[in-house]
Amino acid sequence: MHAAANERRLTALGDPTRSRILRLIRDSHDGRALVGELAATLGLTQPTISHHMKALLAEGFLVRKPEGRRVWYAIHPDEDDRIAAFLGQKIGPEPDTARIVADLTTRFRGVFGVETIRSVVTDSLVRLRGDDTAAPFLASRTAAFASSRLEALARADAGPDDTPHVLFVCVQNAGRSQLAAGILRHLAGDRLRVATAGSQPATEVRSSIIAALDEIGIPATGDFPKPLTEEAVRAASVVITMGCGDACPVLPGRRYLDWDLEDPAGLPPAGVRAIRDDIDRRVRALYSELVPAA
Repeated sequence: MHAAANERRLTALGDPTRSRILRLIRDSHDGRALVGELAATLGLTQPTISHHMKALLAEGFLVRKPEGRRVWYAIHPDEDDRIAAFLGQKIGPEPDTARIVADLTTRFRGVFGVETIRSVVTDSLVRLRGDDTAAPFLASRTAAFASSRLEALARADAGPDDTPHVLFVCVQNAGRSQLAAGILRHLAGDRLRVATAGSQPATEVRSSIIAALDEIGIPATGDFPKPLTEEAVRAASVVITMGCGDACPVLPGRRYLDWDLEDPAGLPPAGVRAIRDDIDRRVRALYSELVPAA
């Protein structure tokens, strides 16, 4: 292959949107995708996706597979190795998104249609995976994240109710927000709804955070770092940010608080405990305000 042609092909692969398109196609359960699905998942218009698909087709990375009135796109068989080397090999079995969609369709029957649920599941998988092809517990976490997003959408669409909903947001959703949520859930039980999110979520909740909660009798709940979404903010009545700057959407009708707290990442146990105790005082004050004593 001539050097100019090879450089052109590398340029086509190097575009971040095209990389995401290739990853979505490669990681789909049957190795193919529709332009409309890709547009919905990536939050782009169909003409924009079509522009990128045209470039990938021209360089031979994709093939068209017409099926009735639909046109599916798949990675060209001759390019499997090149694309795998560029994107990184998939690790472990791919989540059974069809099963996840079917189960959530049963749960949300009469609330959301299957296309809405499929879109949320696909987007949740992409957000949780990010650039990590070895993201842990991807199937179960995709199902849980998608379910929480659909519940948030349903609550937001239904309008305000009498149960306060608190959303804690920090950068990695692995430290401060988990401490606050764990303490508030422990105090409030079903009197409040509590959720967490991160502007740049980590892979796991830090072990030092789990240990700090355990020391005061609060067990790990199985919560995991999740990306911040607009529906999570829409469903909340109180949004508390901790060091994540302007990442959180500001929507009318919500109360916003910013707690200036040190990030516990890398601190010794004594430092983590000090932050935990500071958060504990703030959470107890918030709880007393939101759920006054009878």
